[in-house]
Amino acid sequence: MEKIFEKLNESQSQAVKQSEGPVLILAGAGSGKTTTIISRLAYLVEVLGIPASNTLTLTFTNKAAKEMRERALDMIKDVSYPPLLCTFHKFGLLFLKFNIHLLNRQNNFVVIDTDDKKRIIKKINSEIPTPLIASEISRYKNSLLTPDDAYKQAELFNYQQIAKVYEEYEAYLIENNLVDFDDLIALTYKLLDENPELAKKTSQKYQYIMIDEYQDTNELQLKLLQKLCTSHNNLCVVGDDDQSIYGWRGAHIRNIMEFDQDFKGTSTFKLENNYRSKEPILKVANALIEHNRSRLGKKLIPTRGPGDDVTILNSHDENEESRKIAQIIRKLLDSGVSANDIAILYRVNVLSRSIEEGLNRTGIAYKLVGGLRFYDRAEIKDLISYIRIITNFHDDFSFKRVVNKPKRGLGKASIEKIELAAHTNETSIYEYIKRTSLAELEVLVRKKNAKTLKTFIKDVENVSKVAVESTYEFIDVLEDTFHLKNIYAGMQDEADRVLNMDEFYGLFRDFVKKSPESGLDEFLNELTLQSEQDQVEGESIYMMSIHASKGLEFDHIFIIGLEEGFLPLVGDGSDLEEERRLGYVSFTRAKETLTLSHAGSRFYKGRRSDLQKSRFFNEAGLCEGSLKVEKNTAFKKGDLVRHKIFGTGRVTGISKSGREFKLNINFAGTKRDILASFVERL
Repeated sequence: MEKIFEKLNESQSQAVKQSEGPVLILAGAGSGKTTTIISRLAYLVEVLGIPASNTLTLTFTNKAAKEMRERALDMIKDVSYPPLLCTFHKFGLLFLKFNIHLLNRQNNFVVIDTDDKKRIIKKINSEIPTPLIASEISRYKNSLLTPDDAYKQAELFNYQQIAKVYEEYEAYLIENNLVDFDDLIALTYKLLDENPELAKKTSQKYQYIMIDEYQDTNELQLKLLQKLCTSHNNLCVVGDDDQSIYGWRGAHIRNIMEFDQDFKGTSTFKLENNYRSKEPILKVANALIEHNRSRLGKKLIPTRGPGDDVTILNSHDENEESRKIAQIIRKLLDSGVSANDIAILYRVNVLSRSIEEGLNRTGIAYKLVGGLRFYDRAEIKDLISYIRIITNFHDDFSFKRVVNKPKRGLGKASIEKIELAAHTNETSIYEYIKRTSLAELEVLVRKKNAKTLKTFIKDVENVSKVAVESTYEFIDVLEDTFHLKNIYAGMQDEADRVLNMDEFYGLFRDFVKKSPESGLDEFLNELTLQSEQDQVEGESIYMMSIHASKGLEFDHIFIIGLEEGFLPLVGDGSDLEEERRLGYVSFTRAKETLTLSHAGSRFYKGRRSDLQKSRFFNEAGLCEGSLKVEKNTAFKKGDLVRHKIFGTGRVTGISKSGREFKLNINFAGTKRDILASFVERL
């Protein structure tokens, strides 16, 4: 017991010991929230004697889940069954594996990723922009709206069409035994909601539940947690309302703001001791966030003592800014500071261009975080598609992606003819080729191509048999049969692509070693859940958006673009309080020094614009006088509005027009610029 509390302060200790009832732990930036969560889990198991298998700890990223799992197992010894510590989506996946049969669906479903989702949607409807349809379907699912509900709510013709696509999309998933990422939580909630006994049984199994980063939860996740607490109210959530920066993707700050209303009898603890940043950094962060009205209220207390004052860089334009920052970084590097301890942050990705050029001119290596992820690379997508077709012969999308990789002389026209014939016969492409005689195939495609297709089907089936008989040997047989590395022979980046493929093969072998009883479908599901950005390797400074920096820390932080219109991103339908929280998050990434930069003008969207210094300088107490700022518009991107002549439309953009705001509104496919005072929000 002493080991659990030896590194905790008084507030952390109190939060750990409050085992019963709803608990809200407000954990400020750098206040040791992960330590508190793990210590609380250890206290439940090691001191109170709660079986580890009766606990459930959920977070949002695989990286966070992995870190907490490793730290928890270091503190909790000799347990028969380890605690379940995973992401929300992983929990949904595990739950559905055991219970999806209650929805008359099979438990060997495959989880599709975003690209698969978009391909299915585009096949159903290629007229309406696919990203818009995908986004709306995700919104419908997270709002628990059926296709019929979505259609009834749609006021615009385009959205009625999207509701119809949603209906066909859902039918396709069910028919092909697929689930998408949103289904992992939506279907889990549906099962618990429609089966009270199952909800009770599940709640009794997980008697103590903890949630990390609670400020990032959405409405559906809140409802899921309420179902998991059917037979008890032992829910502990950890979060920081001042770091709620994902409103744009559905996070509801009201979940943490009104936690005590959702769960009566809440005990609240504030973790305010900051173990990360020097005093001057926390001083400006505290001053800035205090201007937000919608917050629960706490103040970061420095524990690391005084440090360098926050530096402000004033530049004429982005070129001067990049020169100044590069010079400062060069001095840091020459003084012995590791490049990995330096990061440049920005609110808008486009601002990175000038900084990249400045760093290149100075010979400073950098890593642009947010580049192409490992699993998004073409060669890895091809490998995954091969495994999918071997796992599910009837996966037409994967079939079409790989049937001519490596090249087998099959043209697009030939594949389209086969696909049309398959659909006419209401079967998959694979099934049609397998059942159709060689002579009949030769009517559709050339004789050589018909034989090639028959050979491809036979090869797929042979490799599939190996996958069943010996999973470990499967990956070698896959390469030997299809010679996948030959796809990239002669390409300029052949070596890099082959190295990526070898890394993937190694990943597969490690998976088989760790889970010898698992099949290819489990491997595919694990891949789909991998959403974390690849870790940066080598000595280079980091460049990333403020959103990407959340949860990270660096000795030296540079924040560029502190101008009205960039940070805060006003005039684009942004929530000013969320913009301020973004500023707070960016400030509190710094451990030793913080440098804030602004430019008098920038070349942006094809023209050079004069810019006003960000109001955040004044609010953080970093400049004298009062900055005159126009009040932000009440409208945001995505708002539905009504005009007395043009009817109902959706706001797609906002800009300044004299003393007013000008809204760009989509009225049933026709975009118009309308002054904000001439419409009302629905």
